[in-house]
Amino acid sequence: MLRAAGMFFADRLRRWIPDPFVFALGLTLLIGALAVLATPSSGLDTLQAWYQGFFGLLEFGMQMVLILTTAYAIALSPVITRFVDWVANRINTPTRVYLVVVALGGLFSLVSWGWMVLAAVLARELAHRVKGIDYAYLVACVYFSGQTWVGGLSSSIPLLLNTPGNFLIERGFLDSTISVDFTLGSNLNLIYLAVFFTLFPLLIVLLAPRAEHSRGIEIFSIADGPNQGLSVAEEAAPPPKERRSPSDRLNHSRLLSLTVVVAGLIYISGYFLTRGLDLNFNIMIFVFIIAGLLVHRTPMGYVIAMKRACSNVSGIIFQYPFYAGIMGMMEFTGLGEAIASGMAGGASIMTLPLIAQISGAVVNFAVPSAGGEWAVIGPTFVEAARALAVDMSATEFNSFVSRIALAVAYGETSTNLIQPFYLLIILPVMTAGVNIQARDFMGYLVIPFLFTYGVTAFLVTFAPV
Repeated sequence: MLRAAGMFFADRLRRWIPDPFVFALGLTLLIGALAVLATPSSGLDTLQAWYQGFFGLLEFGMQMVLILTTAYAIALSPVITRFVDWVANRINTPTRVYLVVVALGGLFSLVSWGWMVLAAVLARELAHRVKGIDYAYLVACVYFSGQTWVGGLSSSIPLLLNTPGNFLIERGFLDSTISVDFTLGSNLNLIYLAVFFTLFPLLIVLLAPRAEHSRGIEIFSIADGPNQGLSVAEEAAPPPKERRSPSDRLNHSRLLSLTVVVAGLIYISGYFLTRGLDLNFNIMIFVFIIAGLLVHRTPMGYVIAMKRACSNVSGIIFQYPFYAGIMGMMEFTGLGEAIASGMAGGASIMTLPLIAQISGAVVNFAVPSAGGEWAVIGPTFVEAARALAVDMSATEFNSFVSRIALAVAYGETSTNLIQPFYLLIILPVMTAGVNIQARDFMGYLVIPFLFTYGVTAFLVTFAPV
């Protein structure tokens, strides 16, 4: 039954889901119209807010480009090729591939949501080696695996609540920080993660297309794609010794790469020894670059790998500014605050977390960033929590705010499954050399979205914190 429903949505939505850029343009116009109609902002004010936010994701966008390309460049190395071959010899059925991709992707995303690209790299390589895989469904599995990030080390809302002097404290909504023991270490979050790693893999198996309906990666392959012809190692091979110029010796110098790698490893070791597991995008990018230089052995090998890895990141480069503009309209016109205030009005202690989850899910379409979304609607919900918590102790209040914060985060994360913003993280890897579009696999995510949203709605309402 679930498999039939999944195929139904996949087939029907293939006709209706536009390119992610078209989605961004349509959402820009919709949010602009809502800002004019629902706030005191005029059309010119809304345009000003749009432009004010338009370039707000430049740093983030560049970080995404580098996360993707540096990770994918590592995947193009002979070392990773041999590792994937080893895995493929032991995971030789489509069902096992789907399960392993979801499980490992979930574990990777617990470290950082940016590590979802590692699941994409593994999935893509397995698709070339294991027969019978439905490649469109495999892409959906990779994207679904990123759901765990909200309960992991890079979950932005819990980390912000635990940051001294955060904006909620500065503006008087909170008196002090809230430890991650109340959020990431809570029973609510641990139950959510347990559900993901136990029940969600079963859902993935039940939804998987039958073998006779599967479309392998070869169906989508482009004849002259980057995986055709020479490998990176073959293309990066130096010319014969008798014909090598001084520049050739530098281009293919293992000593040059190794010297930089040693310097990088010294810094990385010092970083983690002094800061612990303090992961952020910058240190992740640096680690990936040093690892890429190491596994490709020569500067030219890394140059060729990065050239191939950069071949498909255009979506991030020109689409992120439009989403930043949408976020600007939500924040600077007051539309996001108005939506949150309207939804939080009249809530009770029992219903406020569920309303927060609904708000997180809805606002995510316009502000597809958990931290950015919390900045827009978080103050309203914390203020509502304070009004309802007059008889609570400090510990009880922190638990209540933590439940609301996790509710917003879970709502935001669930609608990521039907919001193509973060899809741009894995598409450069999964679409390199293949002609596959969002409409080919987004339909497979409808039931996982409904399941995820329903489970988290129940948990934020009834699960103990």
